[in-house]
Amino acid sequence: MKDKIQLLSTVLLDQPFVNEAEEKGIALDSMAFIRVDMINEAMLLKETEEICSLPIIAVFTSANAVRALSKLIYITKPDWNIYCIGNATKIALLDYFHVSAIKGCANDAAALAEIIFRDDIGEVFFFCGDQRMDTLPDTLREHEILVHEMIVYQTIETPQVVNKEYDGILFFSPSAVNSFFSVNTISANTVLFAIGKTTANALDKKVANKVIVSETPSKEHVVSQAIGYFYKDAPITTQTKEKQINE
Repeated sequence: MKDKIQLLSTVLLDQPFVNEAEEKGIALDSMAFIRVDMINEAMLLKETEEICSLPIIAVFTSANAVRALSKLIYITKPDWNIYCIGNATKIALLDYFHVSAIKGCANDAAALAEIIFRDDIGEVFFFCGDQRMDTLPDTLREHEILVHEMIVYQTIETPQVVNKEYDGILFFSPSAVNSFFSVNTISANTVLFAIGKTTANALDKKVANKVIVSETPSKEHVVSQAIGYFYKDAPITTQTKEKQINE
């Protein structure tokens, strides 16, 4: 019997993800290759307090940006119309805003830009990190939309040397791609999984390996897709066999 399929996530995962993989005879490790630091709270408060009192069009492309503003928006309850990328970002926003405040949500920057064009918006406030990609703001500016960029968090690369060969590796941001490959190389047979097109493009610049892009930009979907990809090749453990019988 072959050894277990070995997967690596480049972000830390909760135990239920590991359990899901284990039930299917797959070992799922996780290591953090980036760290997110919020901008100094006092500085952020000073820069955004006035904005919270205005009926702006707000754009979020990351749940981290939502978390960075969480205390402020919880207290001030701003009257914003919001556009966002990704289900994780939308879910984070729904902790603080009614669903009616979210006017558009898309899987990538190009699709979100199209929604904003359709709604004939002339000005947006883009809450983002210091490593944000250029696609969305550049596309909006090309269409003469005024973009106010508000950097609310910083992404710090935290490279770690991996001393194990993996069948598949899961990536959730271009920053994690850069961090991982700054100190690691991989086998040509390793299959890579990307949360979206931007992350996939970053991988293509580093290696020629097979890259599978998640149909939905969420951590849950990337993990499930990776497990599903290898499940057919995973060894049948006693635990997996019992689960199949019970099903």
